[in-house]
Amino acid sequence: MSDGSTGSATSQRSLAEAAETPPGWRLWSRVPNDLLFFVIAGLVVALDQLTKYVVRANLALGESFPEEGPVRITYVTNTGAAFGILQGQTLFLMVTTFFGLAAILLYYLYPPMEHGILRLALGLQLGGAVGNLVDRVRVGRVTDFIDVGPWPNFNVADSSIVVGVVIVVAFFLLTESWQRRAQGP
Repeated sequence: MSDGSTGSATSQRSLAEAAETPPGWRLWSRVPNDLLFFVIAGLVVALDQLTKYVVRANLALGESFPEEGPVRITYVTNTGAAFGILQGQTLFLMVTTFFGLAAILLYYLYPPMEHGILRLALGLQLGGAVGNLVDRVRVGRVTDFIDVGPWPNFNVADSSIVVGVVIVVAFFLLTESWQRRAQGP
């Protein structure tokens, strides 16, 4: 039978072993657990670039398919940021994207994101940022094609970034709400 001291001794030993492990090795030991983050980011980049390629290969700039309807595929390009702001500021947007990528990676690594939902959300954001950065570096503008009513056209990368941000905000709001309920009145 155990009196509970074994678990405490084990956790103290684990902490001591972790403190003795060089920081570089601790980072590498995380890679298997972080596979979801990197796979999601890679899938977003691949899907984003594939859809943009298909649109550029099959539609002329400004052309829509179908020609009418609430949701269409319309090939447009954007040298600015979301909602058409900062038009022509490609270099500035590339530099800020690198800062954004660094922020996503730092937020992911320190403290390590242990919850799968946060890995998913940050993977979506990372993949979206990289997807649009590839366009900016390669051709100097981003290909947008999803045309929904009054909204500005967007793409898979944009959608991934927005969904990732919404997931992070919802996660923290719900977690805070659950913690308050657990604490009682």
